[in-house]
Amino acid sequence: MTKLFLIALLFAAVTAVAQKRGYDTLPNLPDHYKQRLAKFRAEKAETGSVVFLGNSITEGGNWRKLLKDSSVVNRGISGDNTFGVINRIDEVMRFKPSKLFILIGVNDLSKSIPNSAVIENIFSIASRVHSASPKTKIFVQSILPVNPGVKGFMTRFSKQSDIIEINGQLKRYAEVLKYEYVDIHSAFRDSKEMLDVRYTYDGLHLNAAGYQHWVEFLKKNSYIE
Repeated sequence: MTKLFLIALLFAAVTAVAQKRGYDTLPNLPDHYKQRLAKFRAEKAETGSVVFLGNSITEGGNWRKLLKDSSVVNRGISGDNTFGVINRIDEVMRFKPSKLFILIGVNDLSKSIPNSAVIENIFSIASRVHSASPKTKIFVQSILPVNPGVKGFMTRFSKQSDIIEINGQLKRYAEVLKYEYVDIHSAFRDSKEMLDVRYTYDGLHLNAAGYQHWVEFLKKNSYIE
């Protein structure tokens, strides 16, 4: 058996167990998820776009303005998790994106979804993108650090060690699963390995300076022009 096939078998089994135990949070996603997905499905899809896919951290970015490109597509949904992205990946694939930037997983951790299930789901997302749009360049971005010391931080997101573990696995299997791993975690952490206070207003979400820093990092490392 190939290494890729063995990895797929392993993580498929992990996800099956996770879902059997009730970890599949899809039925519990907020109404915002349903409303925003319905809006997305009603929109015309222009193929070849650059797409940003994820949760509230992605949704909060005005990517068209930040990148000065009116064709960039924002597919972030506040409250979304890896199960929700899998559920709606068909909508994203209507665009046959030239580039797809994925950032997802922290909401799973806030609900105590096992790291193994989060990792497998992200692998599954990448696999489904490859199948539906082979020419799409996939960028799996690391989960950002958090900072529990910032006022307003929600303690259920205090999962720094889990974030580091998941990011390590995303990096480890990037070549095997044919996506490019983008380490934005390192670009946003301070000397204490926490989310730098300059880039956040609540220790989890980004402020305007955070989004500008994100874009500058992507440009500096030639992920985008």
